[in-house]
Amino acid sequence: MNSNQEVIRRLSRYRNVMRKMKALGLVKVFSDNLADAIGVSPSLVRKDFSMFNLTGNKRGGYRIDELVTKLNVLLGKDRKQKIIIVGCGKLGQALMNHNGFPRVGIRVVAAFDSDPEVLDPEAPIPILHVKTIRDFIEENQIRVAALTVPEPAAQGMIDTLKKTCVKGVINFAPVSLKSSDDFLVHNMNIEQEIENLFYNIHFAETSLAKTGEK
Repeated sequence: MNSNQEVIRRLSRYRNVMRKMKALGLVKVFSDNLADAIGVSPSLVRKDFSMFNLTGNKRGGYRIDELVTKLNVLLGKDRKQKIIIVGCGKLGQALMNHNGFPRVGIRVVAAFDSDPEVLDPEAPIPILHVKTIRDFIEENQIRVAALTVPEPAAQGMIDTLKKTCVKGVINFAPVSLKSSDDFLVHNMNIEQEIENLFYNIHFAETSLAKTGEK
């Protein structure tokens, strides 16, 4: 992950923490509070904010309302965030029905597949034939897509999406796809993440066992 992506992720996490603080009735927050909440140093919080001229008072802290509003603009949360899902198998269906999206302002506006058995244009989230995807994207100005197609179809679909106004893809297909300067791909390899978790657990248990031997 490059440094810009790391900063963006931290800004998003700061925003989420402050939204929870606001819901609890808090008005101001300090860099120490945000640092503790997401596990970084207070100096890094201040550095992140200074990059975007997000200012506070050394003694009075940051006003939560003002900071959340500014972060909303920086992160594009002040606009409707629409997403489409390409591939309506079990994972695609799970994403379509994920109830966490509305809570953060994300709306799944359509899904696409080539299987006539799953197509349903009249559903609350219409499932349309993939051959109509380019027209739909242009008409609705879609900028982000989630890709849950089989591995052999993944690169071809990326090539198709690059010819539209889509600027980023969350890729759940079991193949790593590359980003470019004007087209971002976030690869989400579930199998690899689970495998890495097992590796980390095994490494931790092995290290503890060796420590115990001493």
